[in-house]
Amino acid sequence: MPVVPRAVNASPYKIALKSARFAELLKTPPKANISWGAYFAEPLTPKQADLGIAVAKKLVKRAVDRNALKRMIRELVWQAQTKTLQCDAVIKLRHAVGKNARGKLRQAELITLRSKIRELI
Repeated sequence: MPVVPRAVNASPYKIALKSARFAELLKTPPKANISWGAYFAEPLTPKQADLGIAVAKKLVKRAVDRNALKRMIRELVWQAQTKTLQCDAVIKLRHAVGKNARGKLRQAELITLRSKIRELI
């Protein structure tokens, strides 16, 4: 099966946010609710916005769930960024998930987390 290269402009974000910029954004006041903290700032370069995602292993035990949350965040932020002005963003999970399901992220909880992050974006 041939490998198809990914489109150059598939995402409005660079691959990774530099750690210094990430730390700088975390010092700004967050736009937050119970589940998420969102930090926004004007991009350093006007063409490309950066996205940082912080989902701690301590808060989400299973790698499958952490990766699902990160994919969900990327999707929601990309949708919001295409509609509005682009900005650098760091999204940070603020509380543990899966407490009632032995550490597993369930569909109902995922829907709740999705709606809470939409409030911030």
